[in-house]
Amino acid sequence: MFIVGKIINTHGIKGEVKVKRITDFAERFAVGEVVYVIDQSNSFIPLTIDGFRTQKNNDLLHFAGYDSINDVEQLKGINLHIKEEQLTDLAEHEYYYHEIINCIVVTTTGDELGVIDHILSPGANDVWVVKEKSGKEILIPYIEDVVKEVDIKNKKVIIELMEGLIE
Repeated sequence: MFIVGKIINTHGIKGEVKVKRITDFAERFAVGEVVYVIDQSNSFIPLTIDGFRTQKNNDLLHFAGYDSINDVEQLKGINLHIKEEQLTDLAEHEYYYHEIINCIVVTTTGDELGVIDHILSPGANDVWVVKEKSGKEILIPYIEDVVKEVDIKNKKVIIELMEGLIE
């Protein structure tokens, strides 16, 4: 299961919820799509989306059968998940975050820098945050000049160090 959003609040009295999207694919919230929440017994509960719109920087969703604020109040703060089979194929040189996180980063000269800990999305390109064994973080821009090879199967990324990248 993969997290695609988080319900941050209810919206109105007719069962809508305000969702912070944690995916690049808005179509995950299209009418008819199914997302899952985890209940208190760690069971995955399917929710079918029957309403979708955006407001400011958030998505507003409505789930089939959840027609009042009382139905969705208990969902506040809960993550929305999808199953692995709901993942879509990506273009060449595109990766899901879960494929990149925990990859070992090695330079073209063979020096191991650390492990990708998390990913930032500040704008034009993603930035991979590599954590050294010492705990220091190195910011690696995901651009062609820097990232030379990504081997998802072996969890390894080879980069070309640019001047000033590591101080």
